Amino acid sequence: MRDSPEDESRDIAILVIDANPERAAILEQGLVEAGYGRVMLIRSLANLGHRIRLLDPEVILIDLENPDRDTLESVCQLSREVCRPIALFVDRSDRTMMTQAIEAGVSSYVVDGLRKERVQPIVELAISRFRAYGKLRRERDEAVAALADRKLIDRAKGLLMKQRGLSEEEAYHAMRKAAMRENRKLVEIARVLIAAFQLDL
Repeated sequence: MRDSPEDESRDIAILVIDANPERAAILEQGLVEAGYGRVMLIRSLANLGHRIRLLDPEVILIDLENPDRDTLESVCQLSREVCRPIALFVDRSDRTMMTQAIEAGVSSYVVDGLRKERVQPIVELAISRFRAYGKLRRERDEAVAALADRKLIDRAKGLLMKQRGLSEEEAYHAMRKAAMRENRKLVEIARVLIAAFQLDL
């Protein structure tokens, strides 16, 4: 029988990072009771980036209890590097650090919420936010790339107009025709033209 989407979502590998055995047990029990079968546990933040790359989890839960600022900043740096959904559990609120953690990519910043019955919705929220932020980042990157391409095309078009005495429409159609003939993107033709005109200077 084919697994349901819900069954598949429970098959993800989750890494729990917690130095406190009692608190780690709460997270682990909450995950197991929610049906997550692939739970890993490590108990220190030492060499964390390297260990995460070795274990390759799909979701990371970090319980810091009452962390100092240096520890929180280290976790923020880690979240920038590993690019995975991260839920961070702390026992006291720090608005500045919470803002920095979210901006660094932490998907869920949970204050005083370490209870096993809350683990499943927090994991689901972390995954959902991570995917949403990822989609926004991709859309932003695509928009930036499209704008850069547009500027290159406009620059090449301007050079054609100046060097060959063409109108804007004629320059565009000449580039378009070359792109179709060579089965290349318009921006690739623009790069070739700009390079060629620079050689002629």
